[in-house]
Amino acid sequence: MGVKEVYNEEFISLLARGVRQAYPQFYEADFVRRVFEGNWAEKALKERMRHVTTCLHDFLPSNYEEAITILKNVAPQLEEHELAGIILPDFVEMYGLHNWDVSIDALEWFTQYTTSEYAVRPFFIEDQDKMVEQMTKWSLHPHHRVRRLASEGIRSRLPWGMALQQFKKDPLPIIPILTNLKEDESLYVRKSVANNMNDISKDNPEIVLKLAQEWIGKHSHTDWIIKHGCRTLLKKGNQQALSIFGFQDSHLVQVIDFAVSKERVSIGEDLPFSFELKGETEEPVKIRIEYAIDFVKARGNRNRRVFKVTENEITNGKPLSYKKVHSFKDLSTRKHYKGVHTITLILNGKEIVKEDFYVE
Repeated sequence: MGVKEVYNEEFISLLARGVRQAYPQFYEADFVRRVFEGNWAEKALKERMRHVTTCLHDFLPSNYEEAITILKNVAPQLEEHELAGIILPDFVEMYGLHNWDVSIDALEWFTQYTTSEYAVRPFFIEDQDKMVEQMTKWSLHPHHRVRRLASEGIRSRLPWGMALQQFKKDPLPIIPILTNLKEDESLYVRKSVANNMNDISKDNPEIVLKLAQEWIGKHSHTDWIIKHGCRTLLKKGNQQALSIFGFQDSHLVQVIDFAVSKERVSIGEDLPFSFELKGETEEPVKIRIEYAIDFVKARGNRNRRVFKVTENEITNGKPLSYKKVHSFKDLSTRKHYKGVHTITLILNGKEIVKEDFYVE
């Protein structure tokens, strides 16, 4: 069952009953029929969402404030259907962009039962300064879902969401919001802050590195955020990021053996490989171990992907041995092609040893 099936008969019926309870004049059966007519089965997730939103608009009062009051009464009944419930903030995005106060209040309410992270984004286009001010207020809200919205809604690269190009160019307005949330008690909020930092790092790495340097070591929650927020920089081998987390001195670690068990691997098979590391000092050395594979693509060019193995400490008294397996099964998100590939062992961001193998 695809993710689009969150919009199924059970959910649409639940939604229709909820609206009818809040608005007795609602034509429940006609609404359900309207939703499922036409090419419903072919519609993707976002198409289904928008279709349900427009159907609601056709069956609710034409007065926007009246319609929002009805939907606010429905929201608590959809709490167990968080993804499907984004039709509620989508209604605001579609029909409330020029009714600021009513819409912002509705988005704050709806996000406590679903998420308004997508619907807030057009409001930045409408009035960036006013919306940044609102997000800053939300970052201090008592409800963790509203605080999470303050971070998630202002991400420059939110997946599935409208890109906020202005924050790719200049993310500084985001920083006070992240600062307010950097010690948040909610993991749900902290994950969003980390993802926001990671987004920023892709366009403005120097800003994230400066924050990480300033924030690290002050609070365990903040340290967790920083580590996850720097994950792209760490994977790219950014030496300043690695240094912040103590991953230096890779020259103090020796690779004793690096063995790829097959010279040829068929698509669908696994590629086993192993290696042993030995420290050269009595003092523990922090190590971040990764491997990269340069994959052959459809046109014959190659594309590198980096995979994390582990993080550890090593001394000269205790070598570390690792055995790993990489699968070459085709996935919906990854297709393999024949040709010479390269596997590279990476230690603290630096390439240590590599070996070619053939995929057939």
